[in-house]
Amino acid sequence: RPDSETFWTTTGMFPQEFIIGFPKCVKISKVSIQCYLVRTLRIERSVSKDPVGFEQCIEKGKILKQQGFCGNHVGSFSATYLRFIIKSGFDHFVSVHRVMAEGTAENT
Repeated sequence: RPDSETFWTTTGMFPQEFIIGFPKCVKISKVSIQCYLVRTLRIERSVSKDPVGFEQCIEKGKILKQQGFCGNHVGSFSATYLRFIIKSGFDHFVSVHRVMAEGTAENT
């Protein structure tokens, strides 16, 4: 299991989602997520001032392991918001322990 004292857990049905917002648009080079019992995960991005108009940028499935997953998704895309959609799990309840996004602020 991921070793963390603070985590987010689902409420028992899928899909489940959460959104992370940045103060302004950033150029993201890598997204990492550490979770437990997640089977299929989709990451979407929005460049709007509000969390609307999302488009898919990463989807991972079946490679996620039951014991947890710490994945690095390398790409280059702009985002003001990232939406993480847990589409399915290996159990009714799954957890997310850490999300990290690396990148630089865009000049606007």
